[in-house]
Amino acid sequence: MVIGHECAGIIEEIGSEVKNLVPGDRVALEPGIGCWRCDRCKEGRYNICPDMKFFATPPVHGSLARQVVHPADLCFKLPDNLSLEEGAMCEPLSVAVHACRRANIGPETNVLVMGAGPIGLVTLLAARAFGAPRIVIVDVDDYRLSVANNLGADGVVKVSTNMQDIPEEVERICEVMGAVGVHVTFDCAGFNKTMSTALSATRAGGKVCLVGLGHNEMTIPLTPAAARIDCREVDIIGIFRYKNTWPLCIELLRSGKIDVKPLITHRFGFSQKEVEEAFETSARGGDAIKVMFNL
Repeated sequence: MVIGHECAGIIEEIGSEVKNLVPGDRVALEPGIGCWRCDRCKEGRYNICPDMKFFATPPVHGSLARQVVHPADLCFKLPDNLSLEEGAMCEPLSVAVHACRRANIGPETNVLVMGAGPIGLVTLLAARAFGAPRIVIVDVDDYRLSVANNLGADGVVKVSTNMQDIPEEVERICEVMGAVGVHVTFDCAGFNKTMSTALSATRAGGKVCLVGLGHNEMTIPLTPAAARIDCREVDIIGIFRYKNTWPLCIELLRSGKIDVKPLITHRFGFSQKEVEEAFETSARGGDAIKVMFNL
């Protein structure tokens, strides 16, 4: 099984009916191919197409290869001021952009991000680009919180992995966020504790958007989130991949409204030895955020 779904490259050949691309064009690839026949595709929600072919989702091979064949309408030209690395970052950034759209992030939306991993960090960047005035990010790791600080978070809160610490941590989160409170929380980790914290920290009438998938099943305080003495009525929304995000992501990067370059921490070539070293580097964590292969 060939893995890989965050990619960009240079067009080598085109089909006879392709009109929008020529060999030599630098492009970012959207990895999911909808069937374009089902109701969901026809409604424009091709990201939840039941017959989608997605890079590196079995049995479809991924893009960790020297060449791939892909539909022209899912290959997006990169401006001259963007690198192929930035083009590859359109995929994780698309997750964040889709989440911000789903949660209706804007200039009156204070945002809490659970998890300062790669997706949490691009969600921080996307929420800021969408106009969020105050963004607080939470994690268990000091280094990743320092990265979040450098990327412009308005506040960071270090937490533990212990469920019993939730009440005290929610109190600290609310103090750091300020009197207005949390309008939208993005859970970019997807664990029992992060989702429970998100539901407790989000203000009445707010939203919790589940982005991360740490657990296949979670036990969370759902009833208190829906209705309790302080009138919660917190909406829970989910996202699955993304739709129609690449043009916006490329524009956000081109214009400088979002800079993903600080997230690219390691670079490797494409020899067998370097590929193995890259995966080992990523698995160790530490200061590794996004590890890039350059062919």
